[in-house]
Amino acid sequence: MESLTSGLRWRQSTLKPIQISERNSFNVAEASGYEGEPLSPDSRMFHEPNLNVYNIAILGSKYPINPAILYEKLPQALLKHPHFCSLQVVDDKNEGEMKWVPTNVNLDNHIIIPTIPQNLNSPDKFLEDYVYNLSKTSIDASKPLWDLHLLNLKTSDAEAIGIFRIHQSLGDGTSLVSLLLACTRQISNPDAVPTIPTNKGKNSGWLSSYHVSVPGPWWQRWYMAVGLVFWLVWNTLVDVGYFIATAMFLKDTETPIKVPFEAEFKPRRLVYRTVSLDDMKLIKNAMNLTINDVALGITQAGLSQYLNRRYGEERKKDEGATEKKNNLPKKNIRLRSLLLINLRPSSGIQALADMMEKNTEAKWGNSIGYILLPFTIGIRDDPLDYIREAKATIDRKKRSLEAIYTFSIAKFVHKFFGIKVASSLSHGIMTRTTLCFSNLVGPLEEIGFYGHDVEFIAPGSYGQPHGLMINFQSYVNKMTIVLSVEENTIPDPHKLLDDLEGSLKLVKEAVYAKGLV
Repeated sequence: MESLTSGLRWRQSTLKPIQISERNSFNVAEASGYEGEPLSPDSRMFHEPNLNVYNIAILGSKYPINPAILYEKLPQALLKHPHFCSLQVVDDKNEGEMKWVPTNVNLDNHIIIPTIPQNLNSPDKFLEDYVYNLSKTSIDASKPLWDLHLLNLKTSDAEAIGIFRIHQSLGDGTSLVSLLLACTRQISNPDAVPTIPTNKGKNSGWLSSYHVSVPGPWWQRWYMAVGLVFWLVWNTLVDVGYFIATAMFLKDTETPIKVPFEAEFKPRRLVYRTVSLDDMKLIKNAMNLTINDVALGITQAGLSQYLNRRYGEERKKDEGATEKKNNLPKKNIRLRSLLLINLRPSSGIQALADMMEKNTEAKWGNSIGYILLPFTIGIRDDPLDYIREAKATIDRKKRSLEAIYTFSIAKFVHKFFGIKVASSLSHGIMTRTTLCFSNLVGPLEEIGFYGHDVEFIAPGSYGQPHGLMINFQSYVNKMTIVLSVEENTIPDPHKLLDDLEGSLKLVKEAVYAKGLV
């Protein structure tokens, strides 16, 4: 396996940008007037050694991959985006700030086709090890910071695998997945981009919990409005206070899944499991929830079961065998996820497709706010309690402007104290929390990537200080749960996947048992 990645650049403690004073060449990015634009503060921050993050997107194909088609199609689509055909260079004339400089792209430097050994005992393990070794490497800054690995490897889930690797400075994970989806088309309608579901109901949206319909006189409605504004202000003050405290000193409990310091320099093992999105929708409809509520609820349940087993294993070592049902510490566990929210409005799949096909403009870039999302860890007799607790947590977070104000704080720190202090702030918050969690919405229809029908989508990342990242990615009637783990902290990620899948099953059974459907 090591030989397969021997041609890649082994990861260093920092991503060193190249320094040039003249432009490299002319291409689409330069023609659109993109040359010389500075990197956003957030993009620049991801070049600091403690936040050198790469996003991974694994696409399973239903058929073997034809590289010739990708060589033909990528210049007509993905390379129309300026970030994918520009270098990130240090501007010596502007105090070392970084800017985008267009360059010619040689696809031979970006498309990697490894030789797959014959007669593999476990193709799934080979793929897992390949991504693990890939996470030990970085992309040379003398070319645009992305590559595509094509593995004609038949696994238990697909006939072939494509692995996109894209540096976080090119855009946040959600935007990058959206861009890749904009390169796809519906199988049933090859001229149409995928349909991504949007929440338009009264129970969706950033401040959805403030939708009220109060019958009665005007003064009663006015009283309710004043009360809601008061709670908005109060919750925001509390959340921002916790954010500042976390940046300075407030740490999560030292649990078995809390990673040690400097984990960002260690490789990641990326594993995934596909479950039924229809099962999650059944729970959603039965309990009047959102898919996000269900995803967070089963994550809380799965983490509780996993930690209970890990604590039980430690107790067996210290005290001998035990049959205790609840092995969790009696003291409440503080366990939080850091959510990175891109506050820049999404352009949408169609706008990104038009940008690549018609050279139109689309909003893009990193404008990141932070949300600290607490997880309730415990053993519950009723599995539905995990879902109810998750909904209460999310509803509470919707009644806050935490992301907007934490973005403003980070922007203030960068402006007055510089990029080093700003990256230390972000790094400190990440090291004092336990994990990163996301739930990404995917296409409603089956899609094809330049003639390759997609079987599944599994996004992840490496280079982050967290030892555990949990991503949910929907696609048609499937939901893929993706874990990116530091294996010394979580040596058995497949057991954690078992706990997450088992928690979904338990919640579904409880819904039926209580007659909710």
